[in-house]
Amino acid sequence: MSESFTIETENLWRVYETRGASVPALRGVNLHVPSGQMVALKGRSGSGKTTLLNCLAGLDRPTSGKVHVLGHDLAEMSEDELTTWRREQIGLVFQSFGLLPTLSAYENIELLLRIKGDEYQHRHQRALECLDLVGMSRWRDHRPYEMSGGQQQRVAIARALANRAGLIMADEPTGELDSRTAAEILTFFRELAEKQGITILMVSHDPLVDQFAHEVLTLKDGNLQP
Repeated sequence: MSESFTIETENLWRVYETRGASVPALRGVNLHVPSGQMVALKGRSGSGKTTLLNCLAGLDRPTSGKVHVLGHDLAEMSEDELTTWRREQIGLVFQSFGLLPTLSAYENIELLLRIKGDEYQHRHQRALECLDLVGMSRWRDHRPYEMSGGQQQRVAIARALANRAGLIMADEPTGELDSRTAAEILTFFRELAEKQGITILMVSHDPLVDQFAHEVLTLKDGNLQP
């Protein structure tokens, strides 16, 4: 597999067995996401987008085919290795922000680095750096309920960046944001790709995404459209 691609899949299938019937969610997907680019994955509900994202993050095992992410063949990794790999190399961003409500913006980021096992001084400094990177330093001591949706999503992105991830996977990151705030978040994602060299793969229904992504791919009935 090529080093110029952060993500590559080859003839990727995911088939679920339900009540004696086989239901294919992915049908031979061949995906190539170049390093340092922002790529959007679109498609109707049920098209297989979330299943594909789960397979790429090692949260679900494909039925057949190959998945290479950041130079790793995920099929060769144990569940423990995948957990460590996600914690150390992947950043995940969700529609619902996923922040712990009782922790401040700073603590939400610092906790991830504590779980990773980093020393206090490093995780303290890195949490502050990430808050600054997303323009949230002034809100470091605020809890999620004290922040707007856009501010919460910026903190979620800061948390995803904390481990110096080479890849961020985002599932509907603008789904709960108004159009102006969504545009700000998408602009920031684009800048991360172009200035930091971080690869972004984003699942989204948001038509705004088309204006910001380097490439927009469409998934239909479990396969990418030509």
